[in-house]
Amino acid sequence: MPEGIGANRAPTARVSLMLVSHSYPPVLGGSEIEAQRVCAALIRRGHRVTVLCAGGPPMPDTVEWVDPAGVPVRIFARRSSGRLRDYAFALGVVWTLFRQRRNYQLVYFLMQGMHLAVGLPVARWLGKPIVMKISGSGIATLMRASWLGRLELRWLNKWARRVMILNPGIEAEAVAAGLDPQRLLWMPNPIDTDEFTTCSRSVREKLRERFRIPACAAAVIYVGRLAPEKELASLIGAFGAVVKSVPEALLLLIGDGPCRQELETQAAQLGLADHVRFAGQQPVSEICHWLQAGDLFALVSSNEGFPCSLSEAMAVGLPAVVSDIPGNAQLIDPGVHGLVVPVGDEARIAEAIGGLLADADSRERMGTAARRRVVENYSTDKLVVRYEALFEEAMK
Repeated sequence: MPEGIGANRAPTARVSLMLVSHSYPPVLGGSEIEAQRVCAALIRRGHRVTVLCAGGPPMPDTVEWVDPAGVPVRIFARRSSGRLRDYAFALGVVWTLFRQRRNYQLVYFLMQGMHLAVGLPVARWLGKPIVMKISGSGIATLMRASWLGRLELRWLNKWARRVMILNPGIEAEAVAAGLDPQRLLWMPNPIDTDEFTTCSRSVREKLRERFRIPACAAAVIYVGRLAPEKELASLIGAFGAVVKSVPEALLLLIGDGPCRQELETQAAQLGLADHVRFAGQQPVSEICHWLQAGDLFALVSSNEGFPCSLSEAMAVGLPAVVSDIPGNAQLIDPGVHGLVVPVGDEARIAEAIGGLLADADSRERMGTAARRRVVENYSTDKLVVRYEALFEEAMK
């Protein structure tokens, strides 16, 4: 995998940049959260950042906005939806890149789409250095399958100073899609390790009381969308075997999505109504507290880029049971930070979860190692320096 770049010093000059991302918080997703964390950290270090994104709920109904993290955001296509919103956002990006051309030095595209196809030639014509991040697994392959995506790939290969990727699987997809391996750069998503941190036993007890988690429960936490690629049916299926060996086991699913109804039905049919709780969408500020109240994290997805929910759980000091996909494997060494299982293998998932729930010493050891790995490699403070080095390189 391409090496990340970084330095122990700040760049010689501050950078002014436009970050173009179709969606942005309060829209919740790994890429959106990453964008906000990186932008806020860059601003704290003296850089100038403006985010360009599309509107519509849950975004505020305004054009100019400063988000709760202090990041200036310009919102386009607030009254549009579907394909029309994509076109309107792309036009807004083009117009802003041109109109504000004297007020920024570099363009950072975070997501693919119509805005990338029209934004790339405009940024190139204006002489602005370009960087882009492939924000998830399967995206390069998806781009390769359409004429618009192939055009974007061709232009990225010609004009982007760097194309960032999240894991070895995405690297392989990008190379197969025609991107130059020398242009690729590993850049993981940052984690706020001050916010996502361990807590004392007394705090944990109070959190459990607030969230109505029994003190004796062996709580397994999942955070994310209830979507097909998360393979939650296999997790719930495995939990039927888990509760036979660990009767106090409780699975907490934090989030919402298109699969919720069928997953609730599955849990009921398996007689797990008392062992699987659907907590629904929770405020971002509460996610850390839910994790701190847990004993073990589970992420058995078939597709992840750089799973922010997993790295946040690790930062809190939770060991994890994860699927053996590149996005997870770069974070979890089997037996060190957690356990790795095949995608969809309910028997292996149940064995791993049940074994760790019955072994408090291993959970503590793995949880300590998990937090150490995140703090040493993925904290926001460390990764923002890597971004600075990238921008300095791109400006040369």
